[in-house]
Amino acid sequence: MSRPLHRMFAEVPPRYDFINSVITCGLDRRWRKGAAEECLSEKPEKVLDLCCGTGDLAIAVRRLGGSGVRVVGIDYSPPMLGLARQKARSSSEGNHISFIQGETASLPFPDTSFDCVGISFAFRNLTYKNPLAKRHLTEVRRVLTAGGRFVIVETSQPNSSLIRRMFHRYLRWFVYPIGFWLSGNRGAYNYLAESAASFYTADEVRDMLLEAGFREVRYRPLLFGAAGIYIAVK
Repeated sequence: MSRPLHRMFAEVPPRYDFINSVITCGLDRRWRKGAAEECLSEKPEKVLDLCCGTGDLAIAVRRLGGSGVRVVGIDYSPPMLGLARQKARSSSEGNHISFIQGETASLPFPDTSFDCVGISFAFRNLTYKNPLAKRHLTEVRRVLTAGGRFVIVETSQPNSSLIRRMFHRYLRWFVYPIGFWLSGNRGAYNYLAESAASFYTADEVRDMLLEAGFREVRYRPLLFGAAGIYIAVK
């Protein structure tokens, strides 16, 4: 993630999970479970939850994958990681997931360390108007094994112009004011609403991943295309 976002997201955590549930009507949990299932579909031994935040994807992968999968979560934010460790302990997964602090632009892992890299609702932060976008994708590809998969669940742009307008109004008239009201953090939720409304289309994300060297990219839309799951293969 680029430096200007660091402080913003370090300040969000206290009610982060609750607010995410409110502004997505609980759909974020279902979508994240779908991403976890995609992460596990090729029976990986090692999975990285990139920009893991409070650890939901890492915990879901471990819970669904069981003892056959080793899970690592990485994030730059100590408050986020603190909540992730606490949540993992309370879900009985705490002894089976490693949460570490680190930067996506310089991942602290050797080449080909993971069979799968997953990211849930943070890909936009790494790539949208981010000067380090290409470096982030290079690092993801570097730590993946040959044939490894990069699984992304993220907001998207509906193809229907009517649904797209409704989605953008929802972001600006509901997500931003409710997120600000519940968190007290105007900047974080203004950024969320504006970046989601302006984020790339599915085709643009696919082109970005192919340009970064992934050989195959598949996309599954969610909620009429307001979000989606991408699977990119190294």
